Amino acid sequence: MSSLINGFPILGNDGDSIYSNPDELIDLFLNCTADGVAIIDMENRFIRVNHMYTVIFGYTEKEVIGKKFTEFQHPEEVKNIIKLVKLGKVYSNVMTQRYHQNGSVLDISVSYSPFRNSKGKIIAVLAIFRDMTELKLMERELRKTRELYDLITKNTTDMIKVYKKDQILIYASPSHEKVLGYSPSQLVGKNCCSLMPSEEKENFDRVFQKLLKTGKPQLAETKQISADGDIVFVETSISPILNDNGEIELFVAVGRNITDRINNDAALRNLDRLSIIGQLAAGVAHEIRNPLTSLKGFSKLLQSSVSQEKQDDYLSIIMEELDRIDMIVNEFMSLAKPQAIEFEKRNLVPILESTINVLHPQALLHNVQIQLDYDKDDIVLLCSPHQLKQVFVNFLKNAIEAMPNGGNVYIGMEKMDHNRVKISFSDEGPGIDTEMLGYLGTPFYTTKDKGIGLGLTVSNKIIQEHNGAMRIESQVGEGTTVLVELECI
Repeated sequence: MSSLINGFPILGNDGDSIYSNPDELIDLFLNCTADGVAIIDMENRFIRVNHMYTVIFGYTEKEVIGKKFTEFQHPEEVKNIIKLVKLGKVYSNVMTQRYHQNGSVLDISVSYSPFRNSKGKIIAVLAIFRDMTELKLMERELRKTRELYDLITKNTTDMIKVYKKDQILIYASPSHEKVLGYSPSQLVGKNCCSLMPSEEKENFDRVFQKLLKTGKPQLAETKQISADGDIVFVETSISPILNDNGEIELFVAVGRNITDRINNDAALRNLDRLSIIGQLAAGVAHEIRNPLTSLKGFSKLLQSSVSQEKQDDYLSIIMEELDRIDMIVNEFMSLAKPQAIEFEKRNLVPILESTINVLHPQALLHNVQIQLDYDKDDIVLLCSPHQLKQVFVNFLKNAIEAMPNGGNVYIGMEKMDHNRVKISFSDEGPGIDTEMLGYLGTPFYTTKDKGIGLGLTVSNKIIQEHNGAMRIESQVGEGTTVLVELECI
């Protein structure tokens, strides 16, 4: 057995020191190193190469030994380096390009040093080659990716953010300055909600918590305050970035300025709302005329009556009729009055009943009865009540107009699993042909002579903004049903 020091043998099996055989030691070193090694004599001839050298460059040892290094392709500066190394200079990790035996280009890191004998005389040049081709290829690909990423982030109008789980920004794209007037340096280090109005943060936190819970990308529509104080509507897609353990570590958010789209949507909704008001005006006027007739008659009776008891009865009837007029006018005005779009917690039942009150005069004109079939239990939504009322008015008005000779409209409401509620509006009209059914909801497409073709388009958009869905079922001769599913709390 050989003796060991720090795990290395100092004696061979025959008991001799390995230092007594320098050639064996050199062979051991050359064969064990992961780098290519070449020894060039003072006449520039290869006198020794190891196995890794042949692996890196593709030449056999026989093809190299005895040849001058100048017989192989190499950069021009190598000649000067070799000359200086022969004079005692050392070069470490010189990055250069060499050629494989098959002609392919290699990225090589070379270290040159003088090879001295026991007396210190330089007798050769020792060159150590490390193949960096794959690493350099990866670096070049990474550089290209970074350059492409920089090009995209600098030129895109979308606002890209990266933030941590505590919502602190660690990156903001230059596009923020174009859209919001803030440079990336003004945003990095701040909370991702710092530009939102205070009322928007609750909605964003709700989306953020859903993202943390599901780990799936989420879409959020928020308001941002620009440097000029203007409100900018931003639609943002937020995606998680996972670490090696599959845990959420960062978030990347891509936001787009949708202010123009929001304004266009608002204009369409206003146009649809004004169209509804115009069509309901005649029905409201008719409904008000009835209590006005009563008011006129009982006022005359009141003037001619001397009985206190009868006067009290007449006044009671007059007050009831005035209350009815007040209720009709208020419902009508609430639909006509422009409303700020704000989401709040509201009970669905009063919203639906208020809508029915608005449409009651229209239903009477068309000899239509509105039949209710739902529980009065509280069903709370996070919604814009005025927008939902506009949607329900559209559906009810369409159902009433589908039955010019009278009929019934059935309204149903059913609570479903997963915090959803289904509302149905069914009529007894002639129904809709299957081919035409596919076009419903297309802007300005309408089956009515006086319609503007925006009702279902606007309604569908509003329902989607409430995380809901709309579906229309109809068969010719069997009426039409509009089904709406909404998210409830």
